[in-house]
Amino acid sequence: MVLKTFGWSFAVTALGLVAAVLFGGWTAFGIVLILSILEISLSFDNAVVNAGILKKMNAFWQRIFLTVGILIAVFGMRLIFPVVIVAVSASLGPIEAVDLALNSPDRYEELVTDAHPAIAAFGGMFLLMIFLDFIFEDRDIKWLGWIERPLAKLGKVDMLSVCIALIVLLGTALTFAQNAHLHAGSANKAETVLLSGVAGLITYLVVGGLSGFFENRLEESEERDHEHEEEAKREGKPVSAVALAGKAAFFMFLYLEVLDASFSFDGVIGAFAITNDIVLMALGLGIGAMYVRSLTVYLVREGTLDDYVYLEHGAHYAIGALAAILLITIQYEINEIITGLIGVVLIAWSFWSSVRRNRELAAAEGKADTSDKAEISSGV
Repeated sequence: MVLKTFGWSFAVTALGLVAAVLFGGWTAFGIVLILSILEISLSFDNAVVNAGILKKMNAFWQRIFLTVGILIAVFGMRLIFPVVIVAVSASLGPIEAVDLALNSPDRYEELVTDAHPAIAAFGGMFLLMIFLDFIFEDRDIKWLGWIERPLAKLGKVDMLSVCIALIVLLGTALTFAQNAHLHAGSANKAETVLLSGVAGLITYLVVGGLSGFFENRLEESEERDHEHEEEAKREGKPVSAVALAGKAAFFMFLYLEVLDASFSFDGVIGAFAITNDIVLMALGLGIGAMYVRSLTVYLVREGTLDDYVYLEHGAHYAIGALAAILLITIQYEINEIITGLIGVVLIAWSFWSSVRRNRELAAAEGKADTSDKAEISSGV
Protein backbone atom coordinates (compact mmCIF):
# COMPACT_ATOMS: atom_id res chain seq x y z
CA MET A 1 0.00 0.00 0.00
CA VAL A 2 2.83 2.40 0.92
CA LEU A 3 4.78 1.65 -2.25
CA LYS A 4 1.64 1.95 -4.38
CA THR A 5 0.77 5.35 -2.91
CA PHE A 6 4.29 6.79 -2.58
CA GLY A 7 5.86 5.08 -5.60
CA TRP A 8 5.75 8.15 -7.80
CA SER A 9 7.12 10.28 -4.97
CA PHE A 10 10.09 7.93 -4.56
CA ALA A 11 10.71 7.99 -8.30
CA VAL A 12 10.50 11.79 -8.51
CA THR A 13 12.86 12.05 -5.52
CA ALA A 14 15.46 9.86 -7.21
CA LEU A 15 15.20 11.72 -10.52
CA GLY A 16 15.22 15.12 -8.82
CA LEU A 17 18.31 14.38 -6.75
CA VAL A 18 20.16 12.96 -9.76
CA ALA A 19 19.21 16.05 -11.77
CA ALA A 20 20.50 18.23 -8.92
CA VAL A 21 23.88 16.46 -8.92
CA LEU A 22 24.16 16.79 -12.69
CA PHE A 23 23.13 20.45 -12.54
CA GLY A 24 25.28 21.68 -9.66
CA GLY A 25 27.14 18.82 -8.02
CA TRP A 26 26.79 17.60 -4.46
CA THR A 27 26.18 21.09 -3.13
CA ALA A 28 23.05 21.29 -5.29
CA PHE A 29 22.11 17.79 -4.03
CA GLY A 30 22.17 19.05 -0.44
CA ILE A 31 20.18 22.19 -1.27
CA VAL A 32 17.45 20.22 -3.06
CA LEU A 33 17.24 17.76 -0.16
CA ILE A 34 16.88 20.59 2.38
CA LEU A 35 14.21 22.30 0.24
CA SER A 36 12.27 19.04 0.00
CA ILE A 37 12.24 18.64 3.78
CA LEU A 38 11.26 22.30 4.18
CA GLU A 39 8.30 21.91 1.83
CA ILE A 40 7.07 18.73 3.54
CA SER A 41 7.31 20.26 7.03
CA LEU A 42 5.53 23.46 5.97
CA SER A 43 2.78 21.62 4.07
CA PHE A 44 2.04 18.61 6.28
CA ASP A 45 -1.09 20.32 7.58
CA ASN A 46 -2.06 20.89 3.95
CA ALA A 47 -2.13 17.12 3.41
CA VAL A 48 -4.48 16.58 6.35
CA VAL A 49 -6.90 19.28 5.20
CA ASN A 50 -6.74 18.08 1.60
CA ALA A 51 -7.54 14.56 2.75
CA GLY A 52 -10.74 15.77 4.38
CA ILE A 53 -11.87 17.11 1.00
CA LEU A 54 -10.40 14.40 -1.22
CA LYS A 55 -12.20 11.58 0.62
CA LYS A 56 -15.47 12.95 -0.84
CA MET A 57 -14.14 12.37 -4.37
CA ASN A 58 -14.07 9.09 -6.28
CA ALA A 59 -10.97 7.19 -7.41
CA PHE A 60 -10.93 8.96 -10.79
CA TRP A 61 -10.68 12.43 -9.26
CA GLN A 62 -8.13 11.21 -6.75
CA ARG A 63 -5.98 10.15 -9.73
CA ILE A 64 -6.55 13.56 -11.34
CA PHE A 65 -5.39 15.14 -8.08
CA LEU A 66 -2.19 13.09 -8.21
CA THR A 67 -1.51 13.64 -11.92
CA VAL A 68 -2.88 16.88 -13.32
CA GLY A 69 -2.93 18.37 -9.84
CA ILE A 70 0.73 17.66 -9.21
CA LEU A 71 1.67 19.25 -12.53
CA ILE A 72 -0.14 22.39 -11.43
CA ALA A 73 1.43 22.22 -7.99
CA VAL A 74 5.02 21.61 -9.14
CA PHE A 75 5.27 23.51 -12.40
CA GLY A 76 2.52 26.04 -11.79
CA MET A 77 3.15 27.17 -8.22
CA ARG A 78 6.81 26.22 -7.65
CA LEU A 79 8.21 27.24 -11.04
CA ILE A 80 5.86 29.38 -13.16
CA PHE A 81 4.19 31.35 -10.35
CA PRO A 82 7.38 33.07 -9.05
CA VAL A 83 8.28 34.00 -12.64
CA VAL A 84 4.79 35.44 -13.22
CA ILE A 85 5.07 37.45 -10.02
CA VAL A 86 8.37 38.92 -11.20
CA ALA A 87 6.97 39.63 -14.66
CA VAL A 88 3.94 41.47 -13.26
CA SER A 89 5.72 43.39 -10.49
CA ALA A 90 8.62 44.47 -12.73
CA SER A 91 6.47 44.99 -15.87
CA LEU A 92 8.55 42.45 -17.79
CA GLY A 93 7.63 40.05 -20.56
CA PRO A 94 7.54 36.32 -19.70
CA ILE A 95 10.74 35.62 -21.65
CA GLU A 96 12.55 38.47 -19.91
CA ALA A 97 11.35 37.22 -16.52
CA VAL A 98 12.63 33.70 -17.24
CA ASP A 99 15.96 35.11 -18.42
CA LEU A 100 16.18 37.15 -15.23
CA ALA A 101 15.44 34.07 -13.10
CA LEU A 102 18.11 32.00 -14.83
CA ASN A 103 20.85 34.59 -15.35
CA SER A 104 20.28 37.23 -12.63
CA PRO A 105 19.14 35.27 -9.57
CA ASP A 106 19.93 38.06 -7.11
CA ARG A 107 17.75 40.57 -8.94
CA TYR A 108 15.08 37.88 -9.37
CA GLU A 109 15.06 37.21 -5.62
CA GLU A 110 14.82 40.94 -4.94
CA LEU A 111 11.74 41.29 -7.13
CA VAL A 112 9.99 38.25 -5.64
CA THR A 113 10.73 39.52 -2.13
CA ASP A 114 9.37 42.92 -3.12
CA ALA A 115 6.11 41.25 -4.19
CA HIS A 116 5.85 39.32 -0.91
CA PRO A 117 3.32 41.68 0.78
CA ALA A 118 0.76 41.09 -1.98
CA ILE A 119 1.41 37.33 -2.01
CA ALA A 120 1.16 37.08 1.78
CA ALA A 121 -2.05 39.13 1.88
CA PHE A 122 -3.77 36.94 -0.73
CA GLY A 123 -2.66 33.64 0.81
CA GLY A 124 -3.15 34.82 4.37
CA MET A 125 -6.75 35.87 3.78
CA PHE A 126 -7.62 32.66 1.92
CA LEU A 127 -6.22 30.50 4.73
CA LEU A 128 -7.76 32.71 7.43
CA MET A 129 -11.21 32.16 5.93
CA ILE A 130 -10.69 28.39 5.98
CA PHE A 131 -9.72 28.55 9.65
CA LEU A 132 -12.56 30.87 10.68
CA ASP A 133 -15.24 28.85 8.88
CA PHE A 134 -13.96 25.73 10.62
CA ILE A 135 -13.87 27.05 14.19
CA PHE A 136 -17.23 28.82 13.89
CA GLU A 137 -19.00 25.62 12.81
CA ASP A 138 -20.74 23.60 15.49
CA ARG A 139 -19.30 20.06 15.36
CA ASP A 140 -20.28 16.90 17.22
CA ILE A 141 -16.63 16.13 17.96
CA LYS A 142 -14.67 18.92 19.63
CA TRP A 143 -10.96 18.84 20.37
CA LEU A 144 -10.34 21.98 22.48
CA GLY A 145 -13.87 22.25 23.80
CA TRP A 146 -13.22 25.28 26.00
CA ILE A 147 -12.39 27.22 22.80
CA GLU A 148 -14.62 25.53 20.25
CA ARG A 149 -17.90 25.54 22.20
CA PRO A 150 -18.19 29.34 22.65
CA LEU A 151 -16.89 29.96 19.11
CA ALA A 152 -19.53 27.59 17.71
CA LYS A 153 -22.21 29.69 19.43
CA LEU A 154 -20.75 32.88 17.92
CA GLY A 155 -20.70 31.15 14.54
CA LYS A 156 -24.50 31.31 14.43
CA VAL A 157 -24.12 34.98 13.46
CA ASP A 158 -24.32 35.23 9.67
CA MET A 159 -21.15 36.26 7.80
CA LEU A 160 -19.17 36.56 11.04
CA SER A 161 -16.06 34.95 9.54
CA VAL A 162 -16.11 37.38 6.59
CA CYS A 163 -16.47 40.37 8.92
CA ILE A 164 -13.59 39.24 11.13
CA ALA A 165 -11.39 38.52 8.10
CA LEU A 166 -12.06 41.99 6.68
CA ILE A 167 -11.30 43.62 10.03
CA VAL A 168 -8.00 41.72 10.22
CA LEU A 169 -7.14 42.74 6.66
CA LEU A 170 -8.02 46.38 7.28
CA GLY A 171 -5.92 46.43 10.45
CA THR A 172 -2.99 44.86 8.62
CA ALA A 173 -3.17 47.35 5.73
CA LEU A 174 -3.53 50.37 8.07
CA THR A 175 -0.60 49.24 10.19
CA PHE A 176 1.46 48.76 7.07
CA ALA A 177 0.49 52.24 5.83
CA GLN A 178 1.47 53.84 9.15
CA ASN A 179 5.02 52.56 8.66
CA ALA A 180 5.33 54.37 5.32
CA HIS A 181 7.84 56.79 6.76
CA LEU A 182 10.11 53.90 7.72
CA HIS A 183 9.89 52.00 4.45
CA ALA A 184 9.96 53.74 1.10
CA GLY A 185 6.91 52.91 -0.99
CA SER A 186 4.97 51.36 1.89
CA ALA A 187 2.00 53.66 1.29
CA ASN A 188 1.54 52.31 -2.22
CA LYS A 189 2.12 48.75 -1.02
CA ALA A 190 -0.54 49.18 1.66
CA GLU A 191 -3.10 49.64 -1.08
CA THR A 192 -1.72 46.57 -2.85
CA VAL A 193 -1.99 44.58 0.38
CA LEU A 194 -5.61 45.62 0.79
CA LEU A 195 -6.54 44.74 -2.79
CA SER A 196 -4.65 41.41 -2.68
CA GLY A 197 -6.33 40.48 0.60
CA VAL A 198 -9.78 41.25 -0.82
CA ALA A 199 -8.89 39.16 -3.88
CA GLY A 200 -7.95 36.25 -1.60
CA LEU A 201 -11.24 36.59 0.27
CA ILE A 202 -13.27 36.73 -2.96
CA THR A 203 -11.40 33.71 -4.34
CA TYR A 204 -12.25 31.71 -1.22
CA LEU A 205 -15.92 32.71 -1.32
CA VAL A 206 -16.32 31.97 -5.04
CA VAL A 207 -14.42 28.69 -5.24
CA GLY A 208 -15.58 27.41 -1.85
CA GLY A 209 -19.14 28.50 -2.54
CA LEU A 210 -19.31 26.73 -5.89
CA SER A 211 -17.75 23.61 -4.40
CA GLY A 212 -20.23 23.56 -1.53
CA PHE A 213 -23.17 24.30 -3.84
CA PHE A 214 -22.51 21.37 -6.15
CA GLU A 215 -21.62 19.08 -3.26
CA ASN A 216 -24.94 19.85 -1.55
CA ARG A 217 -26.86 19.35 -4.78
CA LEU A 218 -25.13 16.02 -5.25
CA GLU A 219 -26.06 14.84 -1.77
CA GLU A 220 -29.65 16.05 -1.99
CA SER A 221 -30.29 14.45 -5.37
CA GLU A 222 -28.34 11.21 -4.85
CA GLU A 223 -31.39 9.10 -4.03
CA ARG A 224 -33.52 10.69 -6.77
CA ASP A 225 -30.81 10.17 -9.38
CA HIS A 226 -30.47 6.54 -8.37
CA GLU A 227 -34.20 6.01 -8.87
CA HIS A 228 -34.00 7.69 -12.28
CA GLU A 229 -31.12 5.43 -13.26
CA GLU A 230 -33.04 2.31 -12.31
CA GLU A 231 -36.11 3.49 -14.22
CA ALA A 232 -34.04 4.37 -17.30
CA LYS A 233 -32.32 0.98 -17.24
CA ARG A 234 -35.68 -0.77 -17.18
CA GLU A 235 -36.61 1.21 -20.28
CA GLY A 236 -33.30 0.39 -21.96
CA LYS A 237 -31.96 3.96 -21.70
CA PRO A 238 -29.40 4.06 -18.88
CA VAL A 239 -28.79 7.47 -17.38
CA SER A 240 -26.19 8.29 -14.74
CA ALA A 241 -25.45 11.17 -12.39
CA VAL A 242 -21.93 11.55 -13.76
CA ALA A 243 -22.54 15.10 -15.01
CA LEU A 244 -23.54 16.41 -11.60
CA ALA A 245 -20.87 14.38 -9.85
CA GLY A 246 -18.35 15.75 -12.33
CA LYS A 247 -19.31 19.35 -11.55
CA ALA A 248 -19.11 18.77 -7.82
CA ALA A 249 -15.78 16.99 -8.12
CA PHE A 250 -14.39 19.60 -10.51
CA PHE A 251 -15.08 22.50 -8.16
CA MET A 252 -13.75 20.56 -5.20
CA PHE A 253 -10.63 19.88 -7.27
CA LEU A 254 -10.40 23.59 -8.10
CA TYR A 255 -10.80 24.42 -4.41
CA LEU A 256 -7.98 21.99 -3.58
CA GLU A 257 -5.68 23.63 -6.13
CA VAL A 258 -6.30 27.13 -4.77
CA LEU A 259 -5.80 25.79 -1.25
CA ASP A 260 -2.51 24.19 -2.28
CA ALA A 261 -1.44 27.45 -3.93
CA SER A 262 -2.08 29.36 -0.70
CA PHE A 263 -0.08 26.82 1.28
CA SER A 264 2.80 27.01 -1.19
CA PHE A 265 3.33 30.77 -0.78
CA ASP A 266 5.35 30.43 2.41
CA GLY A 267 7.39 27.58 0.96
CA VAL A 268 8.30 29.53 -2.18
CA ILE A 269 9.22 32.65 -0.23
CA GLY A 270 11.06 30.65 2.43
CA ALA A 271 13.09 28.83 -0.21
CA PHE A 272 14.91 32.08 -0.99
CA ALA A 273 16.50 31.86 2.45
CA ILE A 274 18.29 28.74 1.17
CA THR A 275 18.88 29.47 -2.53
CA ASN A 276 17.86 31.90 -5.27
CA ASP A 277 18.46 29.39 -8.05
CA ILE A 278 15.05 28.78 -9.64
CA VAL A 279 16.03 25.34 -10.96
CA LEU A 280 17.05 24.05 -7.53
CA MET A 281 13.95 25.62 -5.99
CA ALA A 282 11.70 23.88 -8.49
CA LEU A 283 13.41 20.53 -7.89
CA GLY A 284 13.35 20.73 -4.10
CA LEU A 285 9.87 22.15 -3.68
CA GLY A 286 8.55 19.85 -6.41
CA ILE A 287 9.81 16.75 -4.58
CA GLY A 288 8.21 18.01 -1.36
CA ALA A 289 4.94 18.71 -3.15
CA MET A 290 4.86 15.14 -4.47
CA TYR A 291 5.12 13.71 -0.95
CA VAL A 292 2.38 16.03 0.30
CA ARG A 293 0.10 14.82 -2.51
CA SER A 294 0.90 11.16 -1.86
CA LEU A 295 0.39 11.64 1.88
CA THR A 296 -3.01 13.16 1.19
CA VAL A 297 -4.13 10.10 -0.81
CA TYR A 298 -2.63 7.78 1.82
CA LEU A 299 -4.65 9.44 4.59
CA VAL A 300 -7.81 9.02 2.49
CA ARG A 301 -7.28 5.38 1.54
CA GLU A 302 -6.24 4.32 5.04
CA GLY A 303 -9.17 6.14 6.64
CA THR A 304 -6.76 7.87 9.01
CA LEU A 305 -9.01 10.89 9.52
CA ASP A 306 -11.83 8.61 10.67
CA ASP A 307 -9.55 6.77 13.10
CA TYR A 308 -7.84 9.87 14.46
CA VAL A 309 -10.68 12.35 14.67
CA TYR A 310 -8.72 15.31 16.04
CA LEU A 311 -6.22 15.40 13.18
CA GLU A 312 -8.47 17.63 11.10
CA HIS A 313 -8.82 20.00 14.04
CA GLY A 314 -5.06 20.21 14.50
CA ALA A 315 -4.56 20.87 10.80
CA HIS A 316 -7.06 23.73 10.80
CA TYR A 317 -5.44 25.30 13.84
CA ALA A 318 -2.15 25.04 11.94
CA ILE A 319 -3.85 26.79 9.02
CA GLY A 320 -4.93 29.59 11.35
CA ALA A 321 -1.37 29.92 12.63
CA LEU A 322 0.00 29.97 9.07
CA ALA A 323 -2.53 32.63 8.04
CA ALA A 324 -1.44 34.80 10.96
CA ILE A 325 2.23 34.25 10.11
CA LEU A 326 1.70 35.20 6.47
CA LEU A 327 -0.05 38.43 7.47
CA ILE A 328 2.66 39.23 10.02
CA THR A 329 5.42 38.63 7.45
CA ILE A 330 4.00 41.48 5.38
CA GLN A 331 5.98 43.71 7.75
CA TYR A 332 8.18 41.45 9.86
CA GLU A 333 10.41 38.52 9.04
CA ILE A 334 9.67 35.18 10.68
CA ASN A 335 12.04 32.24 10.41
CA GLU A 336 10.70 29.36 8.28
CA ILE A 337 11.70 26.88 10.99
CA ILE A 338 9.18 28.49 13.34
CA THR A 339 6.50 28.33 10.67
CA GLY A 340 7.12 24.64 10.05
CA LEU A 341 7.39 23.70 13.73
CA ILE A 342 4.08 25.32 14.66
CA GLY A 343 2.21 23.18 12.14
CA VAL A 344 4.05 19.98 13.12
CA VAL A 345 3.48 20.57 16.85
CA LEU A 346 -0.25 21.24 16.44
CA ILE A 347 -0.79 18.16 14.28
CA ALA A 348 1.33 15.97 16.56
CA TRP A 349 -0.67 17.23 19.54
CA SER A 350 -3.98 16.49 17.81
CA PHE A 351 -2.73 13.03 16.80
CA TRP A 352 -1.75 12.20 20.38
CA SER A 353 -5.12 13.49 21.61
CA SER A 354 -6.82 11.18 19.09
CA VAL A 355 -4.77 8.21 20.29
CA ARG A 356 -5.72 8.95 23.92
CA ARG A 357 -9.38 9.27 22.91
CA ASN A 358 -9.30 5.91 21.11
CA ARG A 359 -7.71 4.24 24.13
CA GLU A 360 -10.32 5.69 26.49
CA LEU A 361 -13.16 4.55 24.21
CA ALA A 362 -11.64 1.07 23.92
CA ALA A 363 -11.26 0.87 27.70
CA ALA A 364 -14.86 2.00 28.21
CA GLU A 365 -16.11 -0.60 25.72
CA GLY A 366 -14.05 -3.26 27.47
CA LYS A 367 -15.58 -2.40 30.83
CA ALA A 368 -19.07 -2.42 29.29
CA ASP A 369 -18.51 -5.88 27.77
CA THR A 370 -17.22 -7.19 31.08
CA SER A 371 -20.25 -5.75 32.89
CA ASP A 372 -22.65 -7.32 30.38
CA LYS A 373 -21.01 -10.71 30.70
CA ALA A 374 -21.20 -10.49 34.51
CA GLU A 375 -24.92 -9.66 34.34
CA ILE A 376 -25.56 -12.59 32.02
CA SER A 377 -23.64 -14.94 34.30
CA SER A 378 -25.55 -13.77 37.40
CA GLY A 379 -28.84 -14.11 35.52
CA VAL A 380 -28.05 -17.71 34.61
